[in-house]
This record gives sequence, structure tokens and C-alpha cells, in this order.
Amino acid sequence: MAEFIKNQLPEALSYFEAQGLALVGRGKWRTTECRFHDGSDSMRINVASGAWVCMACNAKGGDVLAYHMAANCLDFAGAAKDLGAWQDDGNPSRSYRPKPLPAGQAISVLAFEANLTAIAAANLAHGVLLSDKDRSRLLVAAGRIQHVAEVYA
Repeated sequence: MAEFIKNQLPEALSYFEAQGLALVGRGKWRTTECRFHDGSDSMRINVASGAWVCMACNAKGGDVLAYHMAANCLDFAGAAKDLGAWQDDGNPSRSYRPKPLPAGQAISVLAFEANLTAIAAANLAHGVLLSDKDRSRLLVAAGRIQHVAEVYA
């Protein structure tokens, strides 16, 4: 029997720092960049609980597992396995289908990522070369668009 073991999730501060996020401030809520919309200082992270919220794009979640799911377009089991919080007794795991996003949230994701992609395409059309960061962000956008397509296919 496979099961999720919450107490095996990584400690929040270490996890977010390992993701390359520079956490600024003191106290349990720290400020960092938002990688969901490339905001420089709009994400707040609770280093005690792992909760996170972007004050600009409203991306949010309750712990490091939720962040890992959103940042990597993974379902619950996939993210738990990545983070070492999934125990499998050796039997084949069932195939887990991610829970669909609410339709409104899926449309918001598609609109945001499509807009970002269109801006990059317009820049290219005008001879503006994309930076490595821009190309990397476009790959994230493609992954999110693909994820929504798979959920609703």
C-alpha cells in the first residue's frame, strides 16, 4: 500500500532555499521572487509552515508540497515522491490522475502563459533576442499549458 507521509516533507526554509529562492526578511514570513509570473519581490513564504502566496498574481499554497506541485506541474503523488514523502511497499502504484483545476483557474493559467508567450514571440519578431531566463520561462509556460491540456483532454 502506498501512502503519503507528511512528516517526511522537507523543512520549509531549506526547501525554498534549495529551489534557489533568496528569502529576505526576519520572522516567519519572508519575501522572495515569484517564479510564477517573474515578479522580483512579490512572493511571501512562511518558513514555519511552508505556506506561500504571491501578492501580485495570487498564486498560493499551504506547504512545500503545494509549491512543488505548482512549480513542476506535478500531481500530488508525483510531487510527494519527488520530495521523499511517499512510501510504496513494493506493489505497483496505481496511476494517479491529477485533480482537474477549476475551469476558471485553468483559463487564468492559459491566459497568463499565452500572453507571456505572445510577448516573447512579438519581441523575436522585432529582432529582440531572448535571454536565457526568458527562454527558461517559456519552457515553464509550455509545461503549464501542456499540463492544463492534459487535465482537460
